[in-house]
Amino acid sequence: MPVTDVTHDLDARTITIVADFAEPVERVFEVYADPRQLERVWGPPDYPATVVDHELAPGGRVTYYMTGPEGEKFCGYWRVETVDRPSGFTFLDGFADEDFTPSPDLPESHNAFAFTEHDGGTRATYVSTYASAEALQQVLAMGVLEGASGAINQIDDLLAARDWASHR
Repeated sequence: MPVTDVTHDLDARTITIVADFAEPVERVFEVYADPRQLERVWGPPDYPATVVDHELAPGGRVTYYMTGPEGEKFCGYWRVETVDRPSGFTFLDGFADEDFTPSPDLPESHNAFAFTEHDGGTRATYVSTYASAEALQQVLAMGVLEGASGAINQIDDLLAARDWASHR
């Protein structure tokens, strides 16, 4: 499994996940830059994602929903802040209603995804920061550590699919 470390820090209000991949940095970045690839890894295995809008550029927006095992939809959005291809990007990630209006009752997180060369492959460091320790505790109770780790662990299978380009 690519995830090598998962930590949360209530004082810093952060979740940090580190994962190592055998592929080059540019290839790992492409997983997030291509909406069809992102769909295959954004939700945990039992909550697959559907990307509706995808503009991975400063000021851009990504909207998506995950479909649960009983067919229920969980909508979310990214507001992209910075993109430094292929070394990473930052964005706000939040929960939304079905027309992608941000949910005032659920926390939004600031995310920094960084990709660096490591041992001939890529080390990905995912840091999510919440406005308060209470907001972080809320998403921890919702299972975000398990969900995010499960989603990231799907990336290896996608990267191993050498014929991915022919499926675009």
